Amino acid sequence: MTCGTVSAVVTTVRRGQKFAAANRALAARTAAQLGIPNVPRGSDSLDEMRTVYGVDAVLVARRGLLTAVTAEGELFFHPGMAHLRIKTLRSGQGDHLVHALGLTEGMRVLDCTLGTGADAIIESFAVGAAGAVTALEANPIIAAVIGDGLAHATGDNYEMHAAMRRISVHAADALDYLRAQADRSYDAVYFDPMFRCPVHESAGMNALRVLADGHALTAETIAEARRVACRRVVMKERRGSGEFARLGFTDLTGGRYSRIAYGVMEL
Repeated sequence: MTCGTVSAVVTTVRRGQKFAAANRALAARTAAQLGIPNVPRGSDSLDEMRTVYGVDAVLVARRGLLTAVTAEGELFFHPGMAHLRIKTLRSGQGDHLVHALGLTEGMRVLDCTLGTGADAIIESFAVGAAGAVTALEANPIIAAVIGDGLAHATGDNYEMHAAMRRISVHAADALDYLRAQADRSYDAVYFDPMFRCPVHESAGMNALRVLADGHALTAETIAEARRVACRRVVMKERRGSGEFARLGFTDLTGGRYSRIAYGVMEL
């Protein structure tokens, strides 16, 4: 029942005949992918199921998409502000992440911290169909939930969904993955590590926080990123964070009044 450092089972919702077949298929596929039990949904609540099976999270196939239910909240795919950021980019205005990474059509981006997937969507939109975005997530549960959403979530914004579908998600530790890559195999490498002091709290972010890898970035990881990247290595952190200086990011950019900043290493 253990997936990475978090124990889990997968099940379906009790009701919802419209998506019943899709939910069953998704639960079976997720169980096989993560190597966790696919358990029947009886009359127990999800809280009770965590107790009965002795797990940290219950993955639920709901309306054909995955939700990870923990004691701290529910994690499910939502593009967040990505659609508004894409609208802003289309209007000719800038985006701080796109500026920090120096993104243009056709670039290859390695996003080492997928998280909720919103930044990866912006990266994919910015580099277009001729480019490529590879997104890593150390926790397999987060990778499964967000990766499934990027691949299957629907809505009314074609350009955003096209960008979502182009993202290649891998459940992998960033340092391990970087070590296996050839020199200069990506144009830009991006890190958005879990902040020690959250910028804001929500049930979804609390669930992400408890599942995510909370380890600080290491100098070795940044060194490998510098080897793999052709143009830039970028890290997102709280403005004023000591992580920038510790890891060698001296060039900072971002919104003047924003609580976050981007450290940029030009290569």
